[in-house]
Amino acid sequence: MFRAMTQPPLRAAVVPVTPFQQNAMVLWCTATMRGAIVDPGGDVPKLRAAADKAGVSVEKILLTHGHIDHAGGAAELAEALGVPVEGPHRADAFLLDALDVQGAAYGMRARPVTPDRWLEEGDVVTVGDLALHTWFTPGHTPGHIIFHHPASSFAIVGDVLFQGSVGRTDLPGGDMPTLVESIRTKLWPLGDETAFVPGHGSGSTFGRERRTNPFVGEAALA
Repeated sequence: MFRAMTQPPLRAAVVPVTPFQQNAMVLWCTATMRGAIVDPGGDVPKLRAAADKAGVSVEKILLTHGHIDHAGGAAELAEALGVPVEGPHRADAFLLDALDVQGAAYGMRARPVTPDRWLEEGDVVTVGDLALHTWFTPGHTPGHIIFHHPASSFAIVGDVLFQGSVGRTDLPGGDMPTLVESIRTKLWPLGDETAFVPGHGSGSTFGRERRTNPFVGEAALA
């Protein structure tokens, strides 16, 4: 007898957007085909096309933090789709309120956005039948959060951690000791097997970065 293959509960498509090549994402529940667009930094038509190609009905927008390359298209996309914006933590309100100013500095058009729901650590975000757990991870920005789906051992970490690097801390509200503490106390306990997609570049696992990352790996923190 042949055993039917089970569909994973969560699927995601990474869609690099804007000159920053930021990893925006279409994430969806395979049981319901309802989904979210995470960190729509811009190129809104490209993101809508990606969702349509996957057959996903977008029900919300999720933000990890308030920088232009992650949130610059949120107001436009929310308005076009008639969906709410959830996240980040309220401490990033000053960044979201100034998205037009941030955009002007980089030659990008953006509008300020006020989330329909600010997120705190411990909050659960639903996407279809999926339940994503919110972790508060300041350091890159004061209100940065990550999303974790325990059943899939999968996390979306924005600009906290990268393959072989960490997020910048030289921008307003950034702080390196705080960032390191966020990684050490919030990300590593989620498990070495947890795969993550960062805000830029290729993905990795927490275990690999804990062993090899020159900024926050075991050797660096010893």
